[in-house]
Amino acid sequence: MIPFILFTCIVLAIIYFFVKGRKITTDDFTIDIPFLNREVLFFANLNESQKKQFITDLKDFLKEIKITGVHTAITNEDRLLVASGAIIPVFNFPGWKYRNLTEVLLYANTFNKEFESEGNNERNILGMVGNGYLEGKMLLSQQALHESFLNHTDKRNTVIHEFAHLIDKADGDTNGVPLVLMQQQYVIPWLDMIHTEMEKIKTGHSDIDPYAYTNKTEFFAVVSEYFFERPDLLEQHHPQLFKLMQQMFEGTHKKTG
Repeated sequence: MIPFILFTCIVLAIIYFFVKGRKITTDDFTIDIPFLNREVLFFANLNESQKKQFITDLKDFLKEIKITGVHTAITNEDRLLVASGAIIPVFNFPGWKYRNLTEVLLYANTFNKEFESEGNNERNILGMVGNGYLEGKMLLSQQALHESFLNHTDKRNTVIHEFAHLIDKADGDTNGVPLVLMQQQYVIPWLDMIHTEMEKIKTGHSDIDPYAYTNKTEFFAVVSEYFFERPDLLEQHHPQLFKLMQQMFEGTHKKTG
């Protein structure tokens, strides 16, 4: 009996050490830690304690938000990347819930304003936050989802861009002023910064994606991508903007009460 118990313990120990740090299986998705370390630079740069928090937040998001494929199959990697893009901008806000989101619709490729994902009908949309009858839904290109995390040196991430819109929208008004991240006294300095940086974009004296010049809403989403993709470069080229973004996303200017 004792040799059998000893053998069983050894087998269980081998299984434990083989699985630990590799994959954590849940109801309908698997937390593939090597994949996250390889594909999600933000996660790879966290310490062990922070990684545990990230994984907890990731599980909570995937248990609450439905991810549906539109003429495409959803993979485990798709789920992990969508959830990572959601968690990254609110990582410093424990317990954050995207109360204005219930489902992410994943298209195989780009789509147009009529949500067509096939043919050559001006399919140039990578992602968008729905409204009207699509309220509470986010639409994303599956290809753009993976490309967002593939390049670790650019300043673009479609997923973070769209979740930045949801953060902006959390106060009820999508206007480029995320009141859930800042106290009222910081609104004017933020608006002044937007005006200053948009003028630089207009005159061609900025490395911020020109799409940020569209309006204040897009400015916030674009610089959010920049902030999380290349914080070192943003700090170097736009130190004042970087400081304001850092204060917002690190919770320094978080509203209270």
